[in-house]
Amino acid sequence: IYIYVVCPQIAIPNNNGFIACGGEDGLLKAFNEQSNQNTSKDRYVLVLCNSIGTPQDSKYIDIYPLFVTMTKTHVIVASKEAFYVWQYRVAKKLTALEINQEPIQTSGFICHFEDLEIKSVLLDEIMRDPVVLNKDYFINFEIRSLRDSRALIEKVEIEDAQFIEDNPHLRLWRLLAEAALQKLDLKMAEQVFVRCRDYQGIEFVKRPSNLQSEAMKQAEVPAYFSRFEEAERMYLDMDRRYTQTLVIWFRVLQLLKTESGDYDDAFLEQAYNAIGDYFADRQKWLNAVQYYLQGRNQECLAECYYMLEDYDGLEKLANSLPENHELLPDIGQMFVTVGMCEAVSGFLKCNQPKAAVYACVHLNHWNKAVELAKNHSMKEIGPLLSKYASHLLEKNKTLEAVELYRKAHHFLDAAKLMFKIAEEKKLYVLAALLVENFHTQIKSSQQSKTKSKKSEATSALAGLLEEDESSSDSRILDDAWCGAEAYHFFLLVQRQLYEGKVDAAMRTALHLRDYEDIIPAVEIYSLLATCSSANRAFGICSRAFIKLESLETLTPDQRQLYEDLALEIFTKHSPRDTRQSQRDSLTDGALPTCIVTGRVISEYQFWMCSVCKHCAVEQEITQHSFCPLCHSPVG
Repeated sequence: IYIYVVCPQIAIPNNNGFIACGGEDGLLKAFNEQSNQNTSKDRYVLVLCNSIGTPQDSKYIDIYPLFVTMTKTHVIVASKEAFYVWQYRVAKKLTALEINQEPIQTSGFICHFEDLEIKSVLLDEIMRDPVVLNKDYFINFEIRSLRDSRALIEKVEIEDAQFIEDNPHLRLWRLLAEAALQKLDLKMAEQVFVRCRDYQGIEFVKRPSNLQSEAMKQAEVPAYFSRFEEAERMYLDMDRRYTQTLVIWFRVLQLLKTESGDYDDAFLEQAYNAIGDYFADRQKWLNAVQYYLQGRNQECLAECYYMLEDYDGLEKLANSLPENHELLPDIGQMFVTVGMCEAVSGFLKCNQPKAAVYACVHLNHWNKAVELAKNHSMKEIGPLLSKYASHLLEKNKTLEAVELYRKAHHFLDAAKLMFKIAEEKKLYVLAALLVENFHTQIKSSQQSKTKSKKSEATSALAGLLEEDESSSDSRILDDAWCGAEAYHFFLLVQRQLYEGKVDAAMRTALHLRDYEDIIPAVEIYSLLATCSSANRAFGICSRAFIKLESLETLTPDQRQLYEDLALEIFTKHSPRDTRQSQRDSLTDGALPTCIVTGRVISEYQFWMCSVCKHCAVEQEITQHSFCPLCHSPVG
């Protein structure tokens, strides 16, 4: 509950924990600010407000405000034990009572209030004759602050208009800007437009600054404020037949369309471009495009397309320009800033291949950059590619470096990096695929160089020789799929074992003996011993335990555990194979292995993958849509 006291006197708090007292200078309120927690002492806040209750200043006190009074400069608070005096400053400014504005008698209804102006409509007049409307039925009223500001600007100098600074409003700032433009105080007008954040106005101020005639400067002002009739009259008073304002150029176009005059195309294009400039200055790019198209102003048209983000139109404009046009580099740079590779065609069209290459590098299109560098005999791309790859490797971004080399069609460099991280990430398949891409690239390049008279075998042999010459690590090229095969069979063994296919699991586990340099030997022979004992092939199981006990990587405790387990198994079972698995294992190296089942392929006809060149039994591969090893589609 608010208690307003209109004359200075002592106020006593009520039961709601709130008191108020006021005078000529303002209103004071006191609130009890109690915390939710149990505190030993309450705090109170004194709030100094204006006449409508808006807080202007505050002060926290620790005494109970039993009695409160205020003067023009002080607030006095007293309790039974102590009293507190608060001297506040600039009380007149903070708490001055507002003076009511004089009433305006009108029969209109308020329909809109904006920018300190009230728009009313005479509904009674409209309802009498709704068909015939008159603009006089709409009446605008300016509030008192706007009227006073306008009158004060006319009486005092613009520099003395401190009251707008004290009572800031965008409408008042625009009023001050208009007055500054009328007096051609362009510096003041620019400062006011900056306060209004009016970019259009800031740009307009630059135009009169470039004019020498004071009359011309004066005529630009009403044109800016859309008072075209006044601007036209001022231009005609200066005895100018045609002017550079919007309304005159529109009339020029109208005359050219309705009358048969001796105007050339250049003058018509000048009119279109002038109107386009008018819309462009006001950032109405879509309207400006229509007139720039008719005025054939390609430079301004490119800027409008760029501001509208109409990149299709910008591309069509670039294609329509002749070669070596001065606008092509600018259009190419526009495409680069938005990350579009259409910049390359623009740079090439103006005979700037170096800029096209650097655009591809900036947009991370390295394959295109390398291709352009080769076609134009540029040597900068190689060191630049290596430098960027080294930068990625220094930041431990190896995969990004691999992708960089792959996009640049440097498959062998990408494969080398992949094999370095294959142990950690198990990316053997991707590394091997990169090597296959390198093989294909070498063969394709060699075939294109081989003359038509040479045979295909000669071309393939030349490609292999080129691979040997260009390779610094023959193992990467010769055994690219070795790591992928190792982990493929390692996973296949465990899947077969858990599915109960113990014989197939043991046969597949026998292949793992060839990959001791990739998979730890303790894991290989532990898995082989498990599969062979489950398959009751205790001869193979015995040899696996012998290998495990001889490993130098085992600790004495681990070796003792293997010995105890072997003793427990072979006291119950003799170390002999009950099946003919050993004979099959001896022929594993002579025949291909099925990548689906892990068995040796003894048939004459079998399926071979076109990518990784691995084989499978035809009946088994029909159940798969992709190669189990490289995951390429089964053709």
